[in-house]
Amino acid sequence: MFSVVFPGQGSQKIGMCKELYDKYPIVKNLFNQANEILDIPISKIVLEGPNDLLNLTENTQPAIFLTSYAIYKVTLEEFGLNLNDAKFIAGHSLGEYSALASYGAIDFKDCLLTLKKRGKSMQDAIPSGKGSMLAVLGSSLSVIDDILDKDFKNKCFVANDNSPQQVVVSGLKENIIKFSDILNKKKIKNISLNVSAPFHCDLMKQATDNMKPVINNLKIENLKNELVSNVTALPTCSADEIKKLLVLQIESKVRWCESVSFMVNNGVNNFIEIGPGKVLSGLIKRINKNVKIQTLNNIEDIKNINLNV
Repeated sequence: MFSVVFPGQGSQKIGMCKELYDKYPIVKNLFNQANEILDIPISKIVLEGPNDLLNLTENTQPAIFLTSYAIYKVTLEEFGLNLNDAKFIAGHSLGEYSALASYGAIDFKDCLLTLKKRGKSMQDAIPSGKGSMLAVLGSSLSVIDDILDKDFKNKCFVANDNSPQQVVVSGLKENIIKFSDILNKKKIKNISLNVSAPFHCDLMKQATDNMKPVINNLKIENLKNELVSNVTALPTCSADEIKKLLVLQIESKVRWCESVSFMVNNGVNNFIEIGPGKVLSGLIKRINKNVKIQTLNNIEDIKNINLNV
């Protein structure tokens, strides 16, 4: 039994999807459509860079979605793989939009435009250079929660519960530096992330306010496959519920570790990551080393895919 998962921000790299773009007209057509829809040369940014443009959040989010969606479509239409039999679908943050569009709940054009606005809203929610995010490695969520509750209540927040050994914390830069100092004294490894804002925490309230009417006006269809939500780590097919969750998602912790565990506990033994990079594959392996994990990035990946594990 398999689930299909889609990556979020941080998976981007210049040239992602180029092999498929060069060979399959369906991919090139989607990239050309995206240029027209967004009124920017998003295909050039994806395929050629430069990095500073690709890493701008308002470009990163539609770029990763475009890549993931194109891979999904070429896998389905050129190789005939029946990914519609997925027990669950899921995505990490913006990856939820990739999942929803790929599985027919959101129109391609609507998704691109929404993610452009979402990226800009999240990027602009805090003045440039004021926010920060920190990856904490080799320590449990409960240990991090204890430190935050004791010394950083309402100052720093768990943004991503990614795996039993990786938690990401958001906050204002000055507070994140102090939090990092405490972790260093406790010999807990931590790495500052190169991001434009402190995502998935209370500091994103302005982004929520901006995006709530956009998401509420977004046409979303009920799903046939169940989406395991970042916000609840539980499944839903309901368009109305998905809208509410996408609004909440902007400030909510990404409960990735719980989401993967839920899917495994409900029969999933095969995860297929569709999109640039292998970030989610690495996290899933740390959450449960017994499941099979496959990535779909290029032609070789698609040719070797096995849905019947």
